Amino acid sequence: MERLVAVVDDDISVRESLQSLIRSVGMQVRVFASAEEFLNSAHPRKADCLVLDVRLPGMSGVELHRHLLARNREVPVIFITAHASDDRARSEASSDWTVAYLTKPFGEDELLDAVHAALTWKPENKAN
Repeated sequence: MERLVAVVDDDISVRESLQSLIRSVGMQVRVFASAEEFLNSAHPRKADCLVLDVRLPGMSGVELHRHLLARNREVPVIFITAHASDDRARSEASSDWTVAYLTKPFGEDELLDAVHAALTWKPENKAN
């Protein structure tokens, strides 16, 4: 069964470019403009990997991640941000399910490497 990568970013150009990139390597991808749009879809239970913008209108990417973890929806997350100097957000984004924290602009290979790592992710405290 094909793995599903869900991208949540409020910037349409980022959503479109990531959708195209991820599809170009043969993966299934769905894009969402907000955390709320993602949560109201069928995909919160189906996504195998999330690419979340840290700063979103409404519920942030970090808040979405916490929301999913609180509901035992443990899914590997790649956080993306245009705010490299926001150490507080980086700290808040950290969890056993955080695979990468990438600063925009990032390279295609950097993102795809993180997605591949996420799809085989086994948090240290969940191993075995």
